[in-house]
Amino acid sequence: MSQDLYAGAAADEGRVVTVAGRDWDDVIAAHSDADDHLVVNMGPQHPSTHGVLRLVLELEGETVIGCRPVIGYLHTGIEKTTEYRNWVQGVTLVTRMDYLSNMFNETAYCMAVEKLLGIEVPDRATVIRVIMMELERIGSHLVWLATTGLELGALSIMLYGWREREVIMDIKEMVSGLRMNNAYIRPGGVAVDLAPGSEQKIREFLAIMPKAIDEYEALLSGNPIWQKRTQGVGYLDTEGCLALGVTGPILRASGLAWDLRKTESYCGYDAYDFDVATSTDADVWGRYTVRMREMRESLKIVAQGLDRLRPGPVMVADRKIAWPAQLALGGDGLGNSLDHVKHIMADSMEALIHHFKLVTEGFRVPAGQVYVPIESPRGEMGYHVVADGSNRPFRVHVRDPSFVNLQSASALTEGGLIADVIASVASIDPVMGGVDR
Repeated sequence: MSQDLYAGAAADEGRVVTVAGRDWDDVIAAHSDADDHLVVNMGPQHPSTHGVLRLVLELEGETVIGCRPVIGYLHTGIEKTTEYRNWVQGVTLVTRMDYLSNMFNETAYCMAVEKLLGIEVPDRATVIRVIMMELERIGSHLVWLATTGLELGALSIMLYGWREREVIMDIKEMVSGLRMNNAYIRPGGVAVDLAPGSEQKIREFLAIMPKAIDEYEALLSGNPIWQKRTQGVGYLDTEGCLALGVTGPILRASGLAWDLRKTESYCGYDAYDFDVATSTDADVWGRYTVRMREMRESLKIVAQGLDRLRPGPVMVADRKIAWPAQLALGGDGLGNSLDHVKHIMADSMEALIHHFKLVTEGFRVPAGQVYVPIESPRGEMGYHVVADGSNRPFRVHVRDPSFVNLQSASALTEGGLIADVIASVASIDPVMGGVDR
């Protein structure tokens, strides 16, 4: 390297340092006036997101000075497709939006339809909805914990998280027949009653899960690496959350105890004893502690739900809505629906024709519009449903919390290091199926 290009040693002797024959002060001034920022694409396929998200980052060294989320890579058109399917078929579409919150999408959609119809769901069906939603809330938080741990270098917690989630998936399969995209919640109730052995399987899960959460916290909470990667990273206070419309664990981690299960109770949540988990840290660490506490609270709700289960129907007794085979299950809500289909085929031509028309054409919903919000694992999930009196929706629009919360990506990351972008975005827990619906 020539003396003209590098004369650092001369500085020690009090002489002017030159670079390519110029004073060093002139070089600094020239670069400060120029646009010397680096623009990089993080994604479109990248860890810390469930799906495909592109982040356009503007960097100054390793500091993020700009972050622009780019969405749309996973667009499915589910909202529009519901306009071409009958009301019951819509359940099979909305369950595919946030694929970690299948039951929440189904419940919110069905509650909107039921509000338009002006019907009340049987108590047993309501309790079953609560049990399945809270189990799924735990499963969703486990996915967040496992994937975030993996992305930050904690491989063991990823294995632990998948282990307990697999039990939840087995329960969902036992109850609904499917692990995901269940279409189990239906307008008027649920598709079928709990399968034999389901309650015992759920109680076994309730027995093992508290110890499992203790193990998660033992692995992470006292880990200095985990603390350094999460504490003080991705800060967003209550004022910032409210300005951006952010809800869910991000909002509660800023200190505001806003949970629709408490503030705008639905499905009888006001009768359950549980606490709203909050934190005042307002960072990735705070969102971690909130989600860990929420899993414990969900276990309490599931246990109370099992104790509240009483024999009874799981579908509203309205022959304009419920299939005859569902109504034929009787007052205890138990039985084999296939046997009852065979029964109406053999003994009642009128019931068979009615069953066929409901399955193929569906039922009609009076004209009107409603908005029904519920508390999903990621925050407020709201369904705005418009009916025109026909057998299918005129419009279904979803306030998906992943879509709204993703607005906070810029606030969480700008001013921080590029290495912290992964932790900050992961703490949002965005599911791109809901964002790009």
